[in-house]
Amino acid sequence: MAEPIWYKNYDPGVPRSVAPYPDRTLLDYLGDAAREDPSAIALWFKGRTVTWAQLETESDACAAAFEAAGIRKGDRIALLLPNCPQFLIAEYGAWKLGAVACPLNPIYTAEELHANLLTVAPRIIVTLNPFYERVCEARPGTSIEKGIATNIKEFFPTHLKVLFTLLMERKLGHRAVVRSGDAAWGEFLAPHRGRKASAARPSPQDDALILLSGGTTGTPKGVPAWHHSLVMTAMQFRAWTSSVIRDKTDSFLLPLPLFHSYGACFAQSAYLVGRNPLALVPNPRDLDDLVKSVHRFKPRLFAGVPTLYNAILNHPDIKSGKASFRSLKICSSGAAPLMAETKRRFEEITGARIIEAYGLTESLLAATGNPIEGKTKLGSVGVPLPDVFVRIVDVDNPTRDLALREVGEILIRGPQMMRGYFNNPDETAAMLVRHADGHTWLHTADLGYMDEDGFVFIVDRKKDLIKAGGMQVWPRELEEALAKHPAVLEAGVRGFTDAAKGEIAVAFVVLRQGMQATEADLREFCKQHLAFFKVPARVVFRRELAKSMIGKVLRRELKLEPAEQRS
Repeated sequence: MAEPIWYKNYDPGVPRSVAPYPDRTLLDYLGDAAREDPSAIALWFKGRTVTWAQLETESDACAAAFEAAGIRKGDRIALLLPNCPQFLIAEYGAWKLGAVACPLNPIYTAEELHANLLTVAPRIIVTLNPFYERVCEARPGTSIEKGIATNIKEFFPTHLKVLFTLLMERKLGHRAVVRSGDAAWGEFLAPHRGRKASAARPSPQDDALILLSGGTTGTPKGVPAWHHSLVMTAMQFRAWTSSVIRDKTDSFLLPLPLFHSYGACFAQSAYLVGRNPLALVPNPRDLDDLVKSVHRFKPRLFAGVPTLYNAILNHPDIKSGKASFRSLKICSSGAAPLMAETKRRFEEITGARIIEAYGLTESLLAATGNPIEGKTKLGSVGVPLPDVFVRIVDVDNPTRDLALREVGEILIRGPQMMRGYFNNPDETAAMLVRHADGHTWLHTADLGYMDEDGFVFIVDRKKDLIKAGGMQVWPRELEEALAKHPAVLEAGVRGFTDAAKGEIAVAFVVLRQGMQATEADLREFCKQHLAFFKVPARVVFRRELAKSMIGKVLRRELKLEPAEQRS
């Protein structure tokens, strides 16, 4: 069998395989850090630090409290929390019992939350005070037996906690009245401080998390991540970044939510295994707080998504030079396509290098990444990481591999991939398919191609493909073209049915503050960069575009108003 073509572009010292992987869990690494570096900083939150010893003892108390509440191995505990120390303490507390943590999106409506609770069936939910009433509304008919509400200020530094209590707590809805049978975080943990749970720790093969994913169909499905898969993802990351990221000293900053696979599998796994201090940012949309956090904490690694990088570039403190991002060495970008113009401008202003990567919740998480120091290609999500393999197959006949640069469906396999959806064998069978080569491949539903150097390029999602007049139009390609216009801040493209052409592409555009452009201007600009059939049939303007919690533009939410629906 021929050697994969992508190995030739690995940075010097990066192994082709990291196997054999340590037969350990992330809890083992937490325990090591608490014993060997007890006073070293594990977490930074709003200016307050949490040491490895504190993280260990707090999660011990949480585990003992969960055990006293009747939680046993295999039970599920939901976390409806932003990035904060309580999230990790509750998660590690659950793990210490062999329970499974189920992070959920805090911006979900009560109806959406109810559906998620039915999917993962947790016995306990830990939530932030402002979300508590929504939890109560969503709870009837679910498996929830107990709710635990926590205040965001629990781990604030003293001066900030006082100011928050006096000026913001009531105004922002952070005072919850906990109902009978439920508990406030402090009173739930208090009787168990200084104690440990009696339950046996989980094995590397036990499930650690259930993450929610829309998969290829868009309907919520649970993706179990077992403990060993998190260690494998961390080991792949460390091998890939070993030339620039040092264990224990180089710090990470995470504005992306821990309920998302990017934070849950990548960031927290890497910081625990490498003992790297981790700064948690609770709200990535609070750009003032984010910029201030980077300026104060001075991280070496930053994990973001394209819309976040774009927003940072337009922050007045960055434009004026008041806040410095010069501590950054590496910035990772995932979850959505990174526009070439955003990458160029961010690297020019900050001096950091953005490394675009690719993975799915189902791949837990890493699949491909651009080399840290070697060759990178604009628009590419890089080459397969150690122990990961990629194929491009015919969309209509997935048994047929395509030639280099031919667009087809991306298939991936690796040791850390999910083993199947939670209680959903039908969806599992559609996503994980055993092929004639004897391997099980993950069918991503992403369209892309591989070039002669082994670099992978994402074209679009199969379900987002627009067929205008019988021609294939990929929204991302149009979005890339529009992003090059100096007046365009961001753009999203989706297809709409059309009597004459079957389907047309409509671009939704947000303009930069103080700049102007008309529909005709932008369509004419696109004609300079795209074939005639790819030019959007319509351009409509919005003040903002609907986005997910991690900043991904939600194409399905891009809709025309009645007055805009012309033929």
